[in-house]
Amino acid sequence: MIIEETKLPGAFVVTPERHVDDRGHFARAWCVDEFAAHGLTASWVQSNVSYNRRAGTLRGLHYQADPRPETKLVRCTRGAVYDVIVDLRPESPTHRQWTAVELTEHNGVAAYVPAGFAHGFQTLVDDTELCYEMSEYYVPELARGVRWDDPVLGITWPACDRRVISERDLALPGLRT
Repeated sequence: MIIEETKLPGAFVVTPERHVDDRGHFARAWCVDEFAAHGLTASWVQSNVSYNRRAGTLRGLHYQADPRPETKLVRCTRGAVYDVIVDLRPESPTHRQWTAVELTEHNGVAAYVPAGFAHGFQTLVDDTELCYEMSEYYVPELARGVRWDDPVLGITWPACDRRVISERDLALPGLRT
């Protein structure tokens, strides 16, 4: 697998190295030794699945607060998403900056979202599914988020005919300037 740091220190894109033959392909999606060699969390306690019926579904931007911040490894197993990672670490030189990567069932790419970052995505096609590996158990009272269209962040989301966003996500606060 190829593990490449994004423009946001600590956030990575993980691309499988596929071994292809007439049956299809095989690739490692995760390896404790390779992740540890890059200084990445290699311990997962929970795995989540997000199924999204419609293209234009936007979820996020979510994170879990201290004392149980979570690291995520996010992969698209069906369909395609525009996946966004936002650095919320106050001491970081890239504080309030974001990066995006397209995750698809075909490219097999995963986003490594470290603790201290918010995460969100917009589906690009109908019937899209993502799988998340989580470093912490979900703690509802520590669940937090930032509004997807916060002007402080200025995220450029893909155009779509209709966005599908939950009431909860629409009610998320923006960042203060």
